[in-house]
Amino acid sequence: MPSDPELQLRGRLVRRLGALREMLPGSFVERQRSCGKPQCHCADGEHLHAQFQLSVLSAGKLQTYNVPVGQAAEVRRRVELHRRFQKAAAAITHLNLRRWLRERQARKKEK
Repeated sequence: MPSDPELQLRGRLVRRLGALREMLPGSFVERQRSCGKPQCHCADGEHLHAQFQLSVLSAGKLQTYNVPVGQAAEVRRRVELHRRFQKAAAAITHLNLRRWLRERQARKKEK
């Protein structure tokens, strides 16, 4: 069987998808805000608190979830995994389309 670089690339991309099983959809958002307590250091409007959120489009509606500070790095990493998945899926489908178009062209030439 001849070596096909596109098939090899597709195989590598598919094998890497297993590492992405912990992915989360959506966007990770970090906002700066005041807590509203008059005696807090954030009351001056300059030394604000970080607030982390996960925004997800679900059934056509935007859902926003607050992320605890202790989980922020993990949630950010898992959202990035989803971005990597999307890129890999796009690359795989592009390779499949190119292969199918070549096969289609070859069949036309045989007729």
